[in-house]
Amino acid sequence: MQAARNAILKQNLTPKIIPSGKTCGAEVTGVDLATLDPVTVATLQQAIREHLVVVVRGQPISDPQLIALGKSFGELEPPGMSPIGKPFIDEFPDILVISNVMEQGMPMGNLGAGEAIWHTDMSYRPRPCTIAILHALEVPPAGGNTYFANQYLAYDSLSDELKKKLEGLEVIHDETYNSAGQMRKGFKEVTDPREAPGARHKIFRTHPQTGRKALYLGRRRNAYILGLPLEESERLLDELWAHASRPEFMWHNEWKVGDTLIWDNRALIHRRDAFDNNQRRMMHRVQIRGEATS
Repeated sequence: MQAARNAILKQNLTPKIIPSGKTCGAEVTGVDLATLDPVTVATLQQAIREHLVVVVRGQPISDPQLIALGKSFGELEPPGMSPIGKPFIDEFPDILVISNVMEQGMPMGNLGAGEAIWHTDMSYRPRPCTIAILHALEVPPAGGNTYFANQYLAYDSLSDELKKKLEGLEVIHDETYNSAGQMRKGFKEVTDPREAPGARHKIFRTHPQTGRKALYLGRRRNAYILGLPLEESERLLDELWAHASRPEFMWHNEWKVGDTLIWDNRALIHRRDAFDNNQRRMMHRVQIRGEATS
């Protein structure tokens, strides 16, 4: 592991941010995620401010190193309830395992092999996580790509009429299901979105660091705009989701082992392609403790 990392760093001696050319996304080279010197941390933070989501390629890191990387951005946030009702890694409960691997009939991680729909991580909590970090340990030969969409631009490009109509309104962010449609342990089926459990957040969120507004939808299933007739809420949410996920707002990552993605959860939505369930995919994620939305 260290020999491979040293070879990468010899080729990239100076930290560099390489924009994707899309409306979000950049690659960061010339940093060592295992060392986390001040220049590395400052470079990553700058890249996230400017491009919202960044990838560092080909640097396998251990779970303690992943946790240290997370802590360089703030206090860690424990993941949501897993389908098995406890952390997937007892030694590191702050790590969420995302995987389709099964052992002795038990899932070794969340989400399986199906598509993970557009969503914002942990928005069902009153204080959603701010930064999320996802590291690839095993990847399938095809599929499983992760897509991001810039919600600053989604807000900016809304009509003035729609901005005025929705300003100050709140949305229910359902906690019942994860982004793969799996019901979380301890919850029951929701038949009326108006009664869904989960946090309420303003539909337009102001980023506390940049001061910019972003469209903040969370996820579509069981969402409801408070105060509106259900039929009108459904129509508006369908319209907003179609707008939020427009191709011109997107960038995507094609995973390789050792890749690490870091993104600003306050200004993006993301989704994942399905992949062959006969192929193994194993990801470890940490997330940074959230702040009240405004």
